[in-house]
Amino acid sequence: MATAKTGSFYLTETITIPDASVAGTRIQGVIDLGAYVNVATGQAIAVESVDFVYQATDAFESNPEQMLTGNGALNAQLTDLNPGTVFVRADNQSLIASSALAINNTDNVASHVTDLYPDNFGPTALSEAFMVVNDSLYLVAGVSGAVAANVLYVTARIKCRVAKLSSKDWMAIAIQSTASDN
Repeated sequence: MATAKTGSFYLTETITIPDASVAGTRIQGVIDLGAYVNVATGQAIAVESVDFVYQATDAFESNPEQMLTGNGALNAQLTDLNPGTVFVRADNQSLIASSALAINNTDNVASHVTDLYPDNFGPTALSEAFMVVNDSLYLVAGVSGAVAANVLYVTARIKCRVAKLSSKDWMAIAIQSTASDN
């Protein structure tokens, strides 16, 4: 059973997608957890929820018409294993959260699709949190179906806390994480 060592706090990472990036462009950012995860003491990160924010231009606007030149989507995934600059399938054990902002410039419609699970892990009970024992988180963001109209920013805001795991729990999570890499 996990016990909280800290209250909730936020980690953030922002991916910058350059102006005129073509469909299929994927960029990765890394969040270093080395200060929070400790094998010897069984310390891990308990991810409670993840929010994704999409912004355009250096004025950090959220107007979808300024994001893509045509119909398409902005996508983001947060994982605890390094996928490089590709997206992982939804059943991948390393996937913590994912999101898509679908933009239909023809009809002036945008919709934000955030997976209901695992983006929000529920109440503050640690048993419902996504436990991370790896020393990094990886954010991959990209453009699908259209060209970026301006510089784009995709930010992941990760609500988490430091947790102490029993040796058995820490080992089980480490084995599961390693097994999903194969």
